Amino acid sequence: MDVWTEKIFSHISDSHHFSVMLSLLIPGECFTAAEAHWTDKMDNIRDLKYQAIPPDSPYVTPHRMTFIQNGKLKYWDFLQVHDIVVVIIYNTTRKKLILVRQFRPAVYHGQLKSANVDFNDIDFEKYPPSMGITIELCAGLIDKKGLSKKEIAREEILEECGYDVRLDQIEEIFEFNSNVQSSSGKQTLFYCEVTDEQKVSEGGGIQNEIIDVVELSIEEVREKMGPGTCHNTPASSMLGILWFLSFKAPQLCN
Repeated sequence: MDVWTEKIFSHISDSHHFSVMLSLLIPGECFTAAEAHWTDKMDNIRDLKYQAIPPDSPYVTPHRMTFIQNGKLKYWDFLQVHDIVVVIIYNTTRKKLILVRQFRPAVYHGQLKSANVDFNDIDFEKYPPSMGITIELCAGLIDKKGLSKKEIAREEILEECGYDVRLDQIEEIFEFNSNVQSSSGKQTLFYCEVTDEQKVSEGGGIQNEIIDVVELSIEEVREKMGPGTCHNTPASSMLGILWFLSFKAPQLCN
C-alpha cells in the first residue's frame, strides 16, 4: 500500500483502475498512447513540498543506537518501520502474473537526487512525476491488530488486485530483512494462485490510494528481468519474481 502519498503531497487526483500489460522498465520511457490517459491521472501531482518527519508519524520513527564494539564506542542511525507482506499472485486462468502500478514518492525523490535536481525548484516537464511510478508485487503493511500475516496478505490481494481468495490458497515462502542498513523492517513473501472466477472487483486500493493492476505473462517477465534492464521495481518484488521464475514457472510452463 502507498502510505506516503497522502503525507507528502497535498493533492493527487482520483484514478480509474485498469488491468493492463506494461513494461517493468522505468516508467515514462516506454508508454504507449493507450496507456497515456491513466498515466496522466496517476502523476497528476502538484504542491510538492518537503518537511521534517513529525515525531508522531504512524509510519516511521528515527532512532540512533549507540554501542561499544570491540572496545570502541559506535553509533548507528536507522528508521523503525512497519513490517510488510509481499504477495506473488499468478492467475492460472489467463497464465499471467498480477502486479500493481503506483506512484512512490521515495522513488521519485531518488530519481531527482540522482539528477542533482534542486528540490525547491523542480522542472516537472523535464522531471515528470512518472519517474516515481513503480511496477511491483501486491504488498501491504502489517499494521492491523488481531490479524495474522496471511490474513493481511488476503486483504491486500482483495483491496489492490480484486481477487477474493481463501487463506489456504496463500503459501508463505520466507521472511527477510528489507534494508539492513537504514531500517529495521522485515518482509514476508507469499505466493497465491488465483482464477478469473475469484475476481470480484477491479482492485485499485482503498481510501486515497491510486493503484492500477498490471498483468504480465511469464515470457514477458523473463524478458524484462534480463541483463542490462533498468527497473523502478523494488528489491522485494524483484526477489519475489526471481523466486517465482525459479520455483514455480518451470512447472507452470510444462
